[in-house]
Amino acid sequence: MSKSRGGPRTQRQSRVGEVLRHALAEVLMRGDVRDPAVQGISITVTEVDVGPDLKNATGYVMTLGGQDVEKAVAGLNRSAKFLRGQVGHMVDMRYVPQLRFEVDRTFEQAAKIDALLRQPKVARDLGHSSDEE
Repeated sequence: MSKSRGGPRTQRQSRVGEVLRHALAEVLMRGDVRDPAVQGISITVTEVDVGPDLKNATGYVMTLGGQDVEKAVAGLNRSAKFLRGQVGHMVDMRYVPQLRFEVDRTFEQAAKIDALLRQPKVARDLGHSSDEE
């Protein structure tokens, strides 16, 4: 599911996003980024959301254990031009989108929903609805 606000993504946007995600993951795994906020930190690129015109892309990232994620995102945004150049050498695209990075908040949202579902009142209500069916 896309994190964008502009509605559903096209198949082309999804394909380009996946290609960019794999390329970014490879560059980060190699440790080519020189920014001190990024060095020595394990960063996962969970999704790349590409705009409808394929000119801009947002990479959603999370650090291992969620530690220093804001600093890592700031470092990635400072290194966006470098990362775009590295990705450009790896992918077969006429134009590589401008990159920006954001913290992936889906893990936090999933934990909140899970905590809500585990509350005694909600669990009791869920148990009643499944008994009646």
